[in-house]
Amino acid sequence: MNRISPLRAALFALPLLTIALPAAADSGEDMVEANCKACHDSSVYTRENRRVKDIAGLQKQVRRCEQSLGLTWFDEDVDAVVNYLNVNYYKF
Repeated sequence: MNRISPLRAALFALPLLTIALPAAADSGEDMVEANCKACHDSSVYTRENRRVKDIAGLQKQVRRCEQSLGLTWFDEDVDAVVNYLNVNYYKF
């Protein structure tokens, strides 16, 4: 019986992992461009009476939008979007 060495198994599996996790590789900016701007432009982040008041509220709003759009983001994806929005617009 031929056995596959652990090294060969790992080399075979590595490309499969990169196929299975494409969303986690996207940057926050790419995700905002591809998803968030389908519903609104950046003025929602900069308006005077914006609803989001802190980083926890921003995280909650990003999750709400994710669910509204029927997306299935990883926690890392949400964190990337929150970070992008905070650095570029909210500045908490």
